[in-house]
Amino acid sequence: MTATSDAPPRQLAPLNPIQQLKAGHLPRRLVQLYVGLTLYGASMGLMIQGNLGLDPWDVFHSGITKHIPLSFGTVVIAMSFVVLLAWIPLRQWPGLGTISNAIVIGLVTDLTLATVDRPDALWLRIVFMLSGVVLNALAGALYIGAQFGPGPRDGLMTGLVRRTGLSVRLVRTSLELTVLATGFLLGGSIGVGTVVYALSIGPLVHVLLPIFTVRLKRK
Repeated sequence: MTATSDAPPRQLAPLNPIQQLKAGHLPRRLVQLYVGLTLYGASMGLMIQGNLGLDPWDVFHSGITKHIPLSFGTVVIAMSFVVLLAWIPLRQWPGLGTISNAIVIGLVTDLTLATVDRPDALWLRIVFMLSGVVLNALAGALYIGAQFGPGPRDGLMTGLVRRTGLSVRLVRTSLELTVLATGFLLGGSIGVGTVVYALSIGPLVHVLLPIFTVRLKRK
């Protein structure tokens, strides 16, 4: 006999793609997912226009744009699908949120870059950078809390943790140092914003994620 009950609040449920769609609160979760992804792309655009340094993955993306005539958002989308190929040996299935993440964030980043000019004043560039970091944390909490599967890069981390038995801290640190170093060698944008992001994104998401994690029905 099976009973339907609500999962404890503020808890991310380990669901496969079909279960994610059947877990209840679908309209709210879809809105939250796409609002989060849209804000995430906008936050990346703000940090780029602030020109004070990017987060590790975006340092890597910006480095690629120095050598390939593609827009930043196009590179983000392309690399998302490259990363998804690494999910295959990890035997991990992408969810709706995973595929949406791979496409929407890059599109919104390019839209933000096309509509928001880069400021000249240092104080305004600092505002862009700080706003980008805070908005990024809020956006991440929104789309992760909607529980439609991790983004390509987060899923790579969790898949490696599961398959290798190594700690989340070690795997995440190794991945981010690798893409940061590679991005730097390619000419990516590193600066004070990179440091601010690295120090603040974890604590910010830690506070915001429980607030926006949707309670799901589980059987």
